[in-house]
Amino acid sequence: MVVPPRVGGRGTQVRDEERTATAVELTERTTWRGREVAWAREGSGPPLVLCHGTPWSSALWAPFARALAAEFTVHVWDMPGFGRSSKEPEHAVDLATQGELFADLLAQWGLDARRAGAQAPHVLAHDVGGAVALRAHLVHQVPVSSLCLVDVVALRPWGSPFFRLVAEHADVLERLPPAVHRGAVEAYVRGASHRGLRDDDLATLVEPWLGDEGRAAFYRQVAQADERHTAELEPLLGQVGAPTHVVWGEEDTWIPVDRAHRLRSAIPGATLALVPGAGHLVHLDAPVELATELHRWLVSVR
Repeated sequence: MVVPPRVGGRGTQVRDEERTATAVELTERTTWRGREVAWAREGSGPPLVLCHGTPWSSALWAPFARALAAEFTVHVWDMPGFGRSSKEPEHAVDLATQGELFADLLAQWGLDARRAGAQAPHVLAHDVGGAVALRAHLVHQVPVSSLCLVDVVALRPWGSPFFRLVAEHADVLERLPPAVHRGAVEAYVRGASHRGLRDDDLATLVEPWLGDEGRAAFYRQVAQADERHTAELEPLLGQVGAPTHVVWGEEDTWIPVDRAHRLRSAIPGATLALVPGAGHLVHLDAPVELATELHRWLVSVR
């Protein structure tokens, strides 16, 4: 995975050989309604929470988390059904469940500002992590200090053609032979990048979905994705009560850039930055540009 520049410095360059696929070690565990949530906290300063999307995990945010920990207390976590968190088949992993969990998780971390002594966090969210963060804020009324929404799922329609195909036939596709399943997931993940993925980056993103547990979890989380959980959000977007910045890869084919303009218009006072030459995986397509934009935004609202 690409390591972004030190986001506080000037003129820092990123060389290709500095790319690495190492993830933040999720050393903490929290239990929520039978689910095990893997998470980590590092750094010091104002609280910052990073929310991943699908079919990713906190590993996608890892280099950015490390860089931002120089100025913020950074929290990263894997949603149940993803990454290093539990993947029990009986546990719902839909967006409504994840949004409720996230609201409770913020309270456990001492970041629900409705409670005495708690400080509202800044939130960076990607893909369905955007819907999860927005549901925590708008449906469960958890205050946030700011929102940065990166190529997020928030407005209908969403989901790639492959995503919709899987949602309709998850019970059949779950029975694919392991090699065929791997090939399908690799092709799906590759389609999220505009510039193309290195083999080690691809392996990092695909590995959690291999094996019996991972394969079942992959199709389960797609099958439970439902646009009604973002439909519920759309009329509430005018009530977002925090500074909001929308960041989007101009070449995103999974969630086209028109959603970025619609989202900016729907949220009062929201600002927008487009990243040229980047697809849905803007973290890997344009890591320096994304790191610079995130730091510029967070400094402006901290």
